[in-house]
Amino acid sequence: MYTFRISEIIQQPNHNISIRFEDVNGEFPSYQSGQFLTLAFEFSEREVRRSYSFSSSPYVDEPYEITVKRVDNGEISRLLHHKTKVGDEIQVMEPQGLFTYIPSESHTNTIFLFGAGVGVTPLFSILKTALVAEKHSKVVLIYSNSSKEQTIFYDELLKWQEAYPDRLHIEFIWSNSKNLMTARLNRDYILSLLRTHLYEGDEAVFYTCGPLFYMDLVRFTLLGMGFPEETIKRETFHFPEEEEDEDEKEEEPVDMTSYDIVLKFNGQEYPLTIPYDKTILDVGLEHKIKLPYSCKSGMCSTCISQVVKGSVRMDYNEVLTDREVENGRCLICTSHPTENGTSIEVY
Repeated sequence: MYTFRISEIIQQPNHNISIRFEDVNGEFPSYQSGQFLTLAFEFSEREVRRSYSFSSSPYVDEPYEITVKRVDNGEISRLLHHKTKVGDEIQVMEPQGLFTYIPSESHTNTIFLFGAGVGVTPLFSILKTALVAEKHSKVVLIYSNSSKEQTIFYDELLKWQEAYPDRLHIEFIWSNSKNLMTARLNRDYILSLLRTHLYEGDEAVFYTCGPLFYMDLVRFTLLGMGFPEETIKRETFHFPEEEEDEDEKEEEPVDMTSYDIVLKFNGQEYPLTIPYDKTILDVGLEHKIKLPYSCKSGMCSTCISQVVKGSVRMDYNEVLTDREVENGRCLICTSHPTENGTSIEVY
């Protein structure tokens, strides 16, 4: 764990704040553009963790910065919005996440960034990195909001566009626009943007961050155009406080068996019994094993592990590819063993 001190809190549109940190012990960890920072809070004997993407770039001379949306029922987001102040110290974990852009001076990419609302946060980090750390890559940000007034980083983005007029294009999409053809992102709009900004022979990479339906629209359109799946990355924001409507869930048969497993972590083996209604992570934490985790919902990559023997099922997975799952990768925060003797190694 690291200790960060809050140096500035910036009010942003649409119930968002950006929080900047300063060093306390001279141990700021390195991070990559697009990654997230996990904050840890202790309430009596209960630990709560929440992850927020960096809006800062490691290639720009600027402080660590995350951007946080207020969630109406969000325990931590309300704390950060209403009770946290400059000078407060917060415990944070090592930066995590696979939604990254690693720059190279030799790159000549056209980087398309598709974001909606607060989903622009990691994209802003990537945008700054690509422009500063590379000389020839172009960046196209397609950024959807309800209105200009609700657009996070609007003035900052305009300054970046002014500084890099030949390499950065920003397509602001506002749903209150009178031009209905460009008020919302759609398939034809995406096709038009690619025809305008992607030239024959150019290499393209795509990053999407926003609601699932928004990212699916982008992904399916790009796949239909023939772009390889590995060039399309996505980051899903999930607020653990937002519960599903129980009436909308379909009834499925439940395996109510408890299974015995062996969990391997940091060179030690832990025999555990996993009840049907708990995940492997839940039981590991109950046994005071300091396992890596963040979202607890299958949305990040912090708890990726390897099934060495046996098998598991996951309640949800927004990170691993089908091939990785076939090869035994799993997310222990949503995993349940399906046979006795299952052995899992935690990275």
